Amino acid sequence: MTKAVHENNFTSGPIAGPLIRFALPVLLALFLQSMYGAVDLLIVGLFAESSDISAVATGSQFMHTMTGMIAGLSMGTTILLGQQIGEGRGKEGGKTVGASIVLFLIVAAVMSVTLVCSANGLARLLQAPEEAYPAAVSYLRICGAGSAVIIAYNLIGSIFRGIGDSKTPLITVAIACVCNILGDLLLVGVFHMGTAGAAYATVAAQAISVIMSFLIIRKKTLPFSFSKEMIRPDMPRIKRVCFLGIPIALQDLLVGISFLVIQAIVNTLGVIPSAGVGVAEKMVGFIMLVPSAFMQSLSAFVAQNIGAGRRDRAEKTLQIGIGLSFAVGVLMAVLSFFFGKQLSGLFTKDAAVIAASADYLKAYAIDCLLTPVFFCFIGFYNGIGLTAFVMLQGIVSAFLVRVPVSFLMSRRVPVSLFHIGLATPASSLLQIVMCLICMMYVKKKYWKQ
Repeated sequence: MTKAVHENNFTSGPIAGPLIRFALPVLLALFLQSMYGAVDLLIVGLFAESSDISAVATGSQFMHTMTGMIAGLSMGTTILLGQQIGEGRGKEGGKTVGASIVLFLIVAAVMSVTLVCSANGLARLLQAPEEAYPAAVSYLRICGAGSAVIIAYNLIGSIFRGIGDSKTPLITVAIACVCNILGDLLLVGVFHMGTAGAAYATVAAQAISVIMSFLIIRKKTLPFSFSKEMIRPDMPRIKRVCFLGIPIALQDLLVGISFLVIQAIVNTLGVIPSAGVGVAEKMVGFIMLVPSAFMQSLSAFVAQNIGAGRRDRAEKTLQIGIGLSFAVGVLMAVLSFFFGKQLSGLFTKDAAVIAASADYLKAYAIDCLLTPVFFCFIGFYNGIGLTAFVMLQGIVSAFLVRVPVSFLMSRRVPVSLFHIGLATPASSLLQIVMCLICMMYVKKKYWKQ
């Protein structure tokens, strides 16, 4: 075993240190990835109108949902590779990667055509305000046409996280982030292309990132051999990746849809509430970075230990992850509740939008204390292969709590974005309860198999 592979083996030795070292590049990568939509919104907020902010908020929220679905499906590759390495069958990784490439090429073709052709209908479905409707359609169509590079980026990241390498995905997203900032400043700030400029900058940045990624990968030493001949429709492996990844993808998609429903509900209240929630959601993307990083890291960490038969280490990793993530969650809760206006002011100078965003963020302060717990549970259940449960808890909490509560709160007079935002922590609380019940099942039955 080479030194590089040994360093990425999580089945022995201390847990906390390696988990943090693995999670930090994931955290930085997620931070930079969150900068995509945030930079779009920030620069559009500085150089364009409230209608453009609303359009980018609506369009980027939808694309975030699509990206989340792709990231969920790619987790199938991460988990399968991690389990193969943990079982000492790392040499089969090349065939798994080849099969995954075929699968995602098909997904890219379908997604690109679908989004380009349905942009008008999607903007209507999302209740984009009339002033923002044309710009929202433009954003969706441009980003939809660039779906292939979004998918390629997520596949590359999933492969390297599966083999225990979280640094390479960080490099690729850093390249994309820098290019996106430069592109936004040029197209939106200099050429005043508004929403369309932000969309073009995002797609172009990701395309450059993917090209650079392939150049970096060619110089990497992998724990398995890979050749062009391995890129073929290997149905047993494709089915295995889908078996692990589709439940996660569906969960991410349907949960994302629940947030789109909330955005649509808020859009009916006017441009200011729409823009306010859009700004707040961008801040939430940063506020929730640490639990998101631990969720992804636990999936890879736990998968290797399950493959090696180290269930005790898998469970210990969950406990450590929750403790570390919750400590940061307390700090994020304080920032969200007491400094919402200052945070929102980073994205817009419109006082009305800032006030609306800060009101919504106060509800997320509560969620900052809950998300670290259930996100770590999700990473744990993904790692042990219980992705069907992950899908179930996400769907139940989204459509039995988050959407109904948001709708009911939007009908209260006077309307309060804080009350609408309470739907999210209410949903998180149910998810924690479901995860604890599932843990009882895992200990009594699953561990005994």
